[in-house]
Amino acid sequence: MQGKVVLITGGARRVGAAICRRLHERGANLMIHYRSSENEAQALADEFNARRPGSAALVQADLLDIPSLPKLVSKTVEQFGRLDVLVNNASSFFQTALGEIDEQAWEDLIGTNLKAPLFLSQAAAPEIRKHHGCIVNIVDIHAERPLENYLVYTTAKGGLAALTRSLAREIGPEARANAVAPGAILWPEDETWSNVLERQQIINQTLLKRVGEPDDIAKTVAFLVADAPYITGEVIAVDGGRSINL
Repeated sequence: MQGKVVLITGGARRVGAAICRRLHERGANLMIHYRSSENEAQALADEFNARRPGSAALVQADLLDIPSLPKLVSKTVEQFGRLDVLVNNASSFFQTALGEIDEQAWEDLIGTNLKAPLFLSQAAAPEIRKHHGCIVNIVDIHAERPLENYLVYTTAKGGLAALTRSLAREIGPEARANAVAPGAILWPEDETWSNVLERQQIINQTLLKRVGEPDDIAKTVAFLVADAPYITGEVIAVDGGRSINL
């Protein structure tokens, strides 16, 4: 991964930051996208540049602004001279029970989880093909097993899984596209699943009887980027076995 250039969306915090740290540790240069987490993004870039000067840069964008997405690619190439890998990590997540769904929720959840990855992948594809790189999408185990009261989010992630397989067809044979489907890794920051008993029920559904770590996702992304040249069109569940126990 030495010298490879990675554009990652939502890279400032949580799982995104873990992916950034893992890829940077492996030698990649990073263009870290953020929407509103400027302080966290800057701190992360400063950390990386202190270790390896010029190895990290930032780009701010609202991923719902589709016409602005090609600029993320052009700014990456302008900064580093190339683009090898796109990680579509940014995501919005909130409940949308049937009967309570409005168009704003649809636009937000479909926009960040499916529409933006599609248009960003389209913009990045020529560069990624040129350098025989790859696209990695962060999906969700509930793309295959719907989560109750999260109808739009589940639909969007299901679409992202299908998009992953379609991209593998479209950008091959020069490049690859895969996805990682996390299970219980980090609890949402809002009140969702704040109940201790609800969380324990989720943990009990995993075969390993514990939650995972953000670095479990990061290690899998790094594997797909650097150590899996003959894998494409796949969605790898990183969920402690929960998806086969639901």
